[in-house]
Amino acid sequence: MKGHWKGDELTNKTREIQKVNWSEIEKLVETLSKKITRLPRDFSSISTITRGGLVPARLLADHLGIDTILVDQKKIPYDSIFVDDIYDSGNTFKKILNRVETPADLVFVTLFARRGKKYPKQLIYGKKTDSSSYVVYPWDKLEYKQLKKYSL
Repeated sequence: MKGHWKGDELTNKTREIQKVNWSEIEKLVETLSKKITRLPRDFSSISTITRGGLVPARLLADHLGIDTILVDQKKIPYDSIFVDDIYDSGNTFKKILNRVETPADLVFVTLFARRGKKYPKQLIYGKKTDSSSYVVYPWDKLEYKQLKKYSL
């Protein structure tokens, strides 16, 4: 399937779509949980942003037995994992770095990492994207349809 995307907006350029189903999400969350539990530190909370990170944050919290999810916080505690759906342009990562006391200690977790990008050492991801395609998650289907409808 093709869409016309640039960031969060549809454009005149055609861009491939990578649809992800719940089964794949569950596998990625299990993979991430294993990677996180191997880290030499404990976490008491998960931090995220309102849009893309909410669902992955909740799923990871359940897998890791973490009860506290902090959303859109101005400061991210040392013992908190930051979760988002994808590492893409690096813009979210850069914004988050300003919210942590020690940027080198940040653990930034995403389901996907955009193939072909340079990744920060703080990044833990479940899988690389198939290509430069736009990833449509199960919780994004309605948003994708609305954007596509109004932008064509």
